[in-house]
Amino acid sequence: MDSRRSNVISQEQPKPFISALGLDFGRKRIGVAGCDRTGLIATGITTIERTSFEHDVEQIRQIVNEREVQVLVMGLPYSMDGSLGFQARQVQKFTTRLAKALNLPVEYMDERLTSFQAEQLLIAENRSPSRNKGLIDRKAAALILQQWLDVKRANSRSSIAAIEY
Repeated sequence: MDSRRSNVISQEQPKPFISALGLDFGRKRIGVAGCDRTGLIATGITTIERTSFEHDVEQIRQIVNEREVQVLVMGLPYSMDGSLGFQARQVQKFTTRLAKALNLPVEYMDERLTSFQAEQLLIAENRSPSRNKGLIDRKAAALILQQWLDVKRANSRSSIAAIEY
């Protein structure tokens, strides 16, 4: 019986390792979130107070190295009508430079309303949004990354289902 059991275990596919970093870019701060190694849960890590591009990159590089990050997930602030406005173009400019400096691929996620959702989460915790701007940015980054993880998981399930047919 033990030999059958070990045989079943050895045939199981190892779960893929996922290490993504979610970023909520702003003029003053960058919210940073990471995920657990299974890619199920995103959590806020830190908030970077922006000073210069070089300093911002160095702080992000430290996190990337510590967490063995494979992909950056950047929130892209679409306008409510779905168009890309001035702020979205600023995010894209920064992201292009960041991806090149870190030599990492980037995927964008629609970040509409994530800061609002993060503020609502703080209010539900009886915390003041105006006193916790950095926490809002961190929570918004976690929401962006969680959305990306959920889409990725749904897409992998649908491609597995398609293969089975």
